[in-house]
Amino acid sequence: MNRDVIKDLRINYSINELLEKNVSENPFDQFNFWFQEAMESQIREPNAMVLSTIFENKPQSRIVLLKGLENGGFVFYTNYKSNKGKEITDNPNACINFFWDLLERQVRINGRIEKIAEDESNDYFWSRPLGSQIGAWVSDQSELIESREILDEKLIYYTDKFKGLEKVPRPSHWGGFKLVPDSIEFWQGRSSRLHDRIRYRLESDKSWVIERLSP
Repeated sequence: MNRDVIKDLRINYSINELLEKNVSENPFDQFNFWFQEAMESQIREPNAMVLSTIFENKPQSRIVLLKGLENGGFVFYTNYKSNKGKEITDNPNACINFFWDLLERQVRINGRIEKIAEDESNDYFWSRPLGSQIGAWVSDQSELIESREILDEKLIYYTDKFKGLEKVPRPSHWGGFKLVPDSIEFWQGRSSRLHDRIRYRLESDKSWVIERLSP
């Protein structure tokens, strides 16, 4: 691709603003408000978020799906033995980032990740489609495999193994994590790249301080 084509890609953000007088005192209330607007827009997966972890002092990022905002944390599910699961166990400091392009908005959330309770993981696991439940047994996430056929063979094996059961048992290596934030930044695109950035920062007394950051 001609690099001039990439260089000239440009959008002037102008559809909204983010002012201190209009934001909620609590960042979770503000997030819920923005997330509701994202769900009502034409964004295909408003709960898609970039999860960044650390491995050997190097950042690692991937897209995961938000599945709950509960007890002061952002919940997602994964294989605990996957790369991200191991990285979180080794270093629970992490960041998640939402980008809602149609609304010209981002939300960046920093904090520490912890496991959720097993009964919560069970409840969510059993709410998933049957194929997804079986898939959690089939995939040794992040491990090397020789071919797609290996997955297909394991799918046949586990489908037969759990045939007739009312519930597929949740594998012990699969469950939920929760990122508990210490800062949440709301970003609203503005014209001339003079974007609005409002950050909520958690103080030692558990109160939230609202600050404006330069774009």
